[in-house]
Amino acid sequence: MTDLNVNPQKARKGLSRIFHAGGYSLAGLKAGWGETAFRQEAILACLMLPLAFWIGQTWVEIALLCGAVILVMVVELLNTGIETAIDRIGTEWHALSKRAKDMGSAAVLLSLLLCLGIWAAAIWKFIHG
Repeated sequence: MTDLNVNPQKARKGLSRIFHAGGYSLAGLKAGWGETAFRQEAILACLMLPLAFWIGQTWVEIALLCGAVILVMVVELLNTGIETAIDRIGTEWHALSKRAKDMGSAAVLLSLLLCLGIWAAAIWKFIHG
């Protein structure tokens, strides 16, 4: 017996699977844009990513600066995914739901602190040579 509710993506192969996966990824970015925190981070990224090419003096420095910015956005999307999945299960308060959401939020905080530290060090080096 086959389950009619199975995701059709699982049956796709080759380029069709890649093409459809790309569409799902774009849908995820669109959904992320609907979240205030992600939207703010994306707007800042539009400023910070070009700035990284001015501040960074080697390709490694540029990659670190850009990577730290992108990492914040990745973690924010994962945190939103966790929160959305928890909310689908139920909106009533539960200790495990709170714990999952708190850990997702802590991951965002750590990624922001890492980004801040990398950018502060790069700007310090840029200013003081």
